Amino acid sequence: MSAVRINDVELYYELSGSDEPLVLVHGSWGDHHNWDPVVSPLAKSFRVLAYDRHGHSASERPAAQGSVFEDADDLAGLIDELGFAPAHVAGNSFGAAIALRAAARRPDVFRSLIVHEPPLFGLLAGTEFEPALGEVQRRIGPVVALLEGGDHAGAAQLFVETIALGPGAWDKQLTPEMREVFIANAPTFLDEVRDPDALGMDLDALGGFDRPALLTSGTESAPFFGPVVDIVAEALPRAERVTIDGADHVPQISVPQRYVELVSTFARSERSGAPG
Repeated sequence: MSAVRINDVELYYELSGSDEPLVLVHGSWGDHHNWDPVVSPLAKSFRVLAYDRHGHSASERPAAQGSVFEDADDLAGLIDELGFAPAHVAGNSFGAAIALRAAARRPDVFRSLIVHEPPLFGLLAGTEFEPALGEVQRRIGPVVALLEGGDHAGAAQLFVETIALGPGAWDKQLTPEMREVFIANAPTFLDEVRDPDALGMDLDALGGFDRPALLTSGTESAPFFGPVVDIVAEALPRAERVTIDGADHVPQISVPQRYVELVSTFARSERSGAPG
């Protein structure tokens, strides 16, 4: 594993494979290991970059309140620093929200964009899906309360079982190592919740992203993710919208073979073969 300083924060990353660069952006609570089930098969076709976002695991954790814009600039800066532009960029969950922010701010570093279920729940306000926004807030509230009370393990389990994956997933789907990562990175979720820009998106700015984009959701995910993906897909001029059968909020773990096939086919397709 290597490290590089981007925007005054030390980020740790791993590289695998060769050929066109593919950057993987993990979601809340986790780190680059969230992508372990798919890195090796993807590395057969791509130069895969997986990294720990700032504040997560081996990367530096600044003391000040963080911002989704800082995460987006970190992503673009990392691609620049490693000479990977333009790169295919795949983001999951909050990593998808970060990838979308970076796409709006720095489209020049992208060859294509692949995002799964960004939690941009603010986009549901004022739409027919506003009741789903209330359900999201109802589920997030208890998680935040546990974090503020210092119960990181309880908050992590509650997040996994009521928001991300479903009842029983903490013990049935996550390894002991994955559970420890969730607990260790719990404070970063509180930081994200307190960021006023974290769950919104400037759709007009995103509409200027002229590269190919693949937006996905899973049939087994919580019902409030699909509508968000639909709204974002409508804003992107070159978007393909796919629902992954059998997938949940982390398809790289729940259906890794299908996810690898989907990403590889899209990134290798003629429509994503050249920037612009």
